[in-house]
Amino acid sequence: MLAVARHQSILEALQRERVVRVSDLAQQLGVSLMTVRRDIEVLEEGGKLERIHGGAKLPGDASTHEPGFELKSTQLTAEKRAIAVAAAALVQEGMAVGLSAGTTTWALARELTGGPRITVVTNSMRIADLFHPGGSTVILIGGERTPSDALVGPIATGALKQLHLDVLFLGVHGMDAAAGFTTPNLLEAETDRAFVAAARKTVVLADHTKWGMLGISSITALDEVDEVISDEGLSAEARRVLGEHAKLRVVPV
Repeated sequence: MLAVARHQSILEALQRERVVRVSDLAQQLGVSLMTVRRDIEVLEEGGKLERIHGGAKLPGDASTHEPGFELKSTQLTAEKRAIAVAAAALVQEGMAVGLSAGTTTWALARELTGGPRITVVTNSMRIADLFHPGGSTVILIGGERTPSDALVGPIATGALKQLHLDVLFLGVHGMDAAAGFTTPNLLEAETDRAFVAAARKTVVLADHTKWGMLGISSITALDEVDEVISDEGLSAEARRVLGEHAKLRVVPV
């Protein structure tokens, strides 16, 4: 494919998704990661997009775009499962476990359905469905539904203020040295903060592409969580920064 055709395809993908990843573009266009990175550099020089870690976004976009669950669930499945397997090892019989909405936490829920009996607290209808019927108790908090199938808002935060969790597994849209852990949905950020406040321990589950991604609303600072579990694609700089603020576990894929 000629460069001009690739550039047009990249811009069309950006108009649809607002944020695109180098790995996804390389697969779609049938070219190498290096070729896509060079194309993105050219388009950035022309003011057509802005580079971010692992991809690109529309220029000036504050990253309020929230991809749907169906799209996200097909991306980086091997990385998400590796993270989920590592996280599942932290769960013990009788625990009260919080699972925020998201595709990585959903992957963890799939690992836990055959594990010890626990009490699951979640704002994800998809996660709740995985545990029903089954041996574990499921508490599904209510609220307004987002494109990522999270239930958020004052009803959700009000319910969480009454609960106490042994551990929270938190999915995030992005990780940034200054902004911390972020999401593109303001109400979801508020609900996630209530999850963090209810938990004795917070573990962030985030694949390597989340580093450098920036949602419009911060959930919490890097040093306000106990542990981060990511995959081996995480850059050396990301490992350094995250490791300075929380326990970091990088799992092989």
